[in-house]
Amino acid sequence: MTPRTPAPRIPVLLYHAVMEDPPDWIAEFTVTPRQFEAQLDAIVASGRTAVPISVLADHLAGRGDLPERPVVLTFDDGFADLPGPTAEALASRSLPATAYLTTGAITPGRACLLPPAPMMALGQAPLLEQYGLEVGGHTVTHPQLDTLSAGAVRRELRESKAMLEDVLGHEVEHLAYPHGYNSRAVRRAALDAGYASAVAVRHALSSRRDEPYRIARLILRRTHTVADIETWMEGRGAKAAPYPDSLPTVGWRLYRRTRALVRGVEFAG
Repeated sequence: MTPRTPAPRIPVLLYHAVMEDPPDWIAEFTVTPRQFEAQLDAIVASGRTAVPISVLADHLAGRGDLPERPVVLTFDDGFADLPGPTAEALASRSLPATAYLTTGAITPGRACLLPPAPMMALGQAPLLEQYGLEVGGHTVTHPQLDTLSAGAVRRELRESKAMLEDVLGHEVEHLAYPHGYNSRAVRRAALDAGYASAVAVRHALSSRRDEPYRIARLILRRTHTVADIETWMEGRGAKAAPYPDSLPTVGWRLYRRTRALVRGVEFAG
């Protein structure tokens, strides 16, 4: 039997804040503006073609083609730098991207589990699109979705989607699971809520055979270097999805669910 040829590996990068002096809780997942620009330059130099998540999602669903060597840049939560210098750095290099916004964190007076940090405003979401960023949902309060009741999951997914659609004036079709946490039931809920794709984390490269409702991403930490970006752009440095959950992942999910029954809903950071 002829071995199956591995699918080309696709880096889907996950950024959070891009700033000099982030709050402690997000510092590990923050890069400085200088680091960010150097990393973007490395992506451009790699020859990869940047596409928003919708292009990859359409391909995974059998609805469209991908460029030969794609890369996807994503941004979670909606930090204050996003509709300003971060979007400008992307636009100046003609790099489209996808921003997943936590509506409770960017709407004054709304409840959210994220600790305080400089955030953009919900009303700035159309500005992101003007810069070439696609906007997706990231729930209302940023909970661990796989620890919630089915009704609570539905509310988180549908309310955030509706809020974004109201300010943007069009459908929002893409979702990022907070912390990357999901389950079979959560993935089904994302489909039922009207999302066409959902991204997880998985610390892995994606591929042309990845799962549309848990697309793998590589999370950027402050310790990552241009050399790390270059390695990922070569399709190396991490395993590639799809692959089944490991036993430790399944065990961690069970532990978090049990903890949520005792403590209630809480931020996982």
